Amino acid sequence: MTPARNPAPDGPLPAAPELANSARVFRLRMAVIDRESETSLDLTRDRFGRTVHAAAAAAARAHRNRAAVEAYATHLAPHADALLDAARRALDKLPPARHLAGWRAVLDGLAASAAEIRRALDRPTAPGSPAERAQHSALWPHLTTWADHSFIASDLADQNKHHHHKAPLTDEEQQMWTEMAQAAQRRGELELTESWYAADGQPITLAHLVEDDDSTLVALRGDPDAPGWQVIGHYAHEYEAGKVLPVPVPPGVLRADVSRFNRPAPVPEVSLQELIRDVVEGRTAGDASEALLGAVQRGYDAGPMVRLQELLETSGQFASALETVQGRQIAARLAALGRQIEFLTREVEEAAEDLGATVAVLPPHRTPVLPVRPRPAVDTAPPTPPPCASTPARHR
Repeated sequence: MTPARNPAPDGPLPAAPELANSARVFRLRMAVIDRESETSLDLTRDRFGRTVHAAAAAAARAHRNRAAVEAYATHLAPHADALLDAARRALDKLPPARHLAGWRAVLDGLAASAAEIRRALDRPTAPGSPAERAQHSALWPHLTTWADHSFIASDLADQNKHHHHKAPLTDEEQQMWTEMAQAAQRRGELELTESWYAADGQPITLAHLVEDDDSTLVALRGDPDAPGWQVIGHYAHEYEAGKVLPVPVPPGVLRADVSRFNRPAPVPEVSLQELIRDVVEGRTAGDASEALLGAVQRGYDAGPMVRLQELLETSGQFASALETVQGRQIAARLAALGRQIEFLTREVEEAAEDLGATVAVLPPHRTPVLPVRPRPAVDTAPPTPPPCASTPARHR
């Protein structure tokens, strides 16, 4: 495959929005490729998520890798370097903030991946050969780096989005509106609707300030649940606010090493529905005990109750990572719920072991009910209907 080359240095470069759009199109194409690949891989697994058709799974991944290479060659290869240059120029103009060092590292990583992809595309192998499959497999991590993280380059390169906020309020007006909003918050009449971070790392929140049955849209700078936040403007509607407020920057991630395109292989697990069916279809106390123990099993193939506790713990980490007053409060609540689930899990485990130690079976009088009742024999006379009650004659 011969990739489209970057424009010559003396040739016209695409506008920044066009460069940003090329990365957006690639990300959309990669999302489609990933969804189609997961559908194909699901057909190679059993109901517990274990791969049972290894050859078909390898073929599905090879098809995925080839489609990703073609998508990059079509949409990004001609523009990757120019996109990164535009992003770096925009990054240099931003005010100092905590996230800029991380963004610069992301751009450096994208540049390194682009160089690796370019070297491979400049040395194409025979189509369909084992060498091509190996080459595409080696490129997959670099392709997913662009699919996962090029949104930062796109956002930076899109110069039309970056404008500077001009405060429409004087100091006196700002103090007055802030006091009005604080009073509304104490009354429970400051309704938060949307939040984002500006380029300087400060949170911006839109809220409806309700006063005397009248609602005004205001913008707040800072954490609305912490001291020190201020109203920086009031607007007739969201569209007007969006034209003058600092634009949102891309939000962060909970864990820096997570990729939606490189998820670990699914762990075999049994659903709660199957465990319930095991109890319903069981005959001995041991059958029900095994189902309960499956729900609280720990380790690699953990049961649903243990997974629920993991969900609470991870959600608590997310809430804490928001770095807001309310986020920390919710993180504490989730931590308490996690401890309750841990206590409940131990209780279920003990009850399951006690049930398993019960040497008992269901009594025979609990007989099954046949879904289809037997029909009478053909030569059997139908049952005699009950006699009809005599009805007295009516007289006029």
